[in-house]
Amino acid sequence: MNPAPEKQLELLNEILSFVQSTRGLRSSSPKEGRTRITQTLDGKHLEFSTADLESVLNRTDTEGHDFIQINFSNSKKVLMTATLIGFKPVPLKGLDLTKLPRVVTTPDIESVFEAVQDALHATETDSREVSVLKKVFEAVVAGGESVGFDLSTERSWIARIPSQFTKTAA
Repeated sequence: MNPAPEKQLELLNEILSFVQSTRGLRSSSPKEGRTRITQTLDGKHLEFSTADLESVLNRTDTEGHDFIQINFSNSKKVLMTATLIGFKPVPLKGLDLTKLPRVVTTPDIESVFEAVQDALHATETDSREVSVLKKVFEAVVAGGESVGFDLSTERSWIARIPSQFTKTAA
């Protein structure tokens, strides 16, 4: 159940206050009732409606850095640090999520794609390794899209992989 609109405005103000205190995030309001948080590192942004806010939790990581966890009414959640917005990768059949970080960010997408390219250009290309890396890429992209990032450009990168590597191993 969503909190009252007044509470949701308080949650939004808490988010905006946190964003203003960071060096790597900035906020804007592209439309009435909507907020956009942009990562200055890569220009990627997350846009959401105030009405979708359920709760904001203040957290501290193991190194003593503050961050916030934003819970949305659709059961999605993101973590906002001083520079990035984190999200969970989406589980995929045949991919062991325990071998991935619990929280990933949009820059991880480029890192995984670079690993795919490196595997493709290795002296002996291992199609199984490429297949697993492709699944990791998909899991991270799908996770970002599920919380509201537009990752259509990044999704198109996978089309660069030769067709013999586009079938995923189960």
